[in-house]
Amino acid sequence: MGVGHTSAAKAVEAALSEHDVDVRIVDAYQHAVPFFSKIAADGYIRMVKIAPWMYGFLYDRVERARKVGSSRKWLSRLGAQNLHALIDAIQPSCVVCTHAFPCGIMADYKSTIDPTLPVLGIVTDYVVHPFWIYRNIDAYAVATPQMRDTLIARGINPARVQTTGIPVDPRFGMTSSKAQARLDLGLGTLGQRRLVLVMAGGLGIGPLEMMLRGLEDVSHSVAAVVLTGKNARREARLREWVSRLPYPVLVRGFEENVYDYMHASDLLLTKPGGLTISEALVARIPMVLVKPLGGQEERNTRHFLKQRAALRAYTRDDVTRAVERLLDAQPHDLERLFSRAEALRRPEAAADVAQIVRQLVGQDLGARALA
Repeated sequence: MGVGHTSAAKAVEAALSEHDVDVRIVDAYQHAVPFFSKIAADGYIRMVKIAPWMYGFLYDRVERARKVGSSRKWLSRLGAQNLHALIDAIQPSCVVCTHAFPCGIMADYKSTIDPTLPVLGIVTDYVVHPFWIYRNIDAYAVATPQMRDTLIARGINPARVQTTGIPVDPRFGMTSSKAQARLDLGLGTLGQRRLVLVMAGGLGIGPLEMMLRGLEDVSHSVAAVVLTGKNARREARLREWVSRLPYPVLVRGFEENVYDYMHASDLLLTKPGGLTISEALVARIPMVLVKPLGGQEERNTRHFLKQRAALRAYTRDDVTRAVERLLDAQPHDLERLFSRAEALRRPEAAADVAQIVRQLVGQDLGARALA
């Protein structure tokens, strides 16, 4: 259910591996409720494509609910029972959840099977939905102080909530000149064109065509790289479609080295998923958050607009204006943008989360305290 959750898990895995900690990443849907896995994923994709307003409506409705629904209780209980054999076989010292669904399952697991197994929840957006919140989860890692306040207000012990940021691959923070990054990616033929990176999440279901149309009317000489994620069908269709555009467009599918593309680009047009915008923060690339889906994407966008750390676009004309504004910006204007984003930028988030894990399993070796 979203590539970003897996990316966060991999970032923490890499940080833990530096301390010789064995990590196994598993898909909780497939292990806990395998019959529900495809239904949930396919249903989400169809909803976003056909009736995106419905997702926001459901998100808001559940957010306002005063008690846990019976279906959610039943799924959590079933998931906990189904995970029992897997956990018994692996014998983990700690379970880390980068998605709200397994966090709920593990809360039930601790209530009904083993209350001693440490569990950490990593919230991978800039808002905390109630689906994340359980008083018997041992620790939470969140992106902002405001999210920490929300958890505390909902009854979570303050000592259990750390503001770490959202964990991303540290390579997003490595310095690299745009010219060198372009050469490394085989983009040296673009010359002096301004390069726009266009992304639609790991599932490739964002408004890619609208974003690309918005670049047609930009006064600057531009080129674009489009990453369609794991959506091979969308990639194939887009490769044919971009031939109509009056500027160079390179279409790619799922790429492990997104950090290289961010380092090579002048700005990012993206669907505002929590991981993508966290990666962009660490890479220090200006962002335009395009047509956010209701729910967590809209909340992410609101937070970044409030901090004046990104621009937003809903239409093709919005895209054109936002891109013009960023490409026309003077270096000192961009520095002001980056300085406003600096409070949200947490390149060490994965290492900080790894330290929480080590504390939970009694391996605190005196690493620096978390903010």
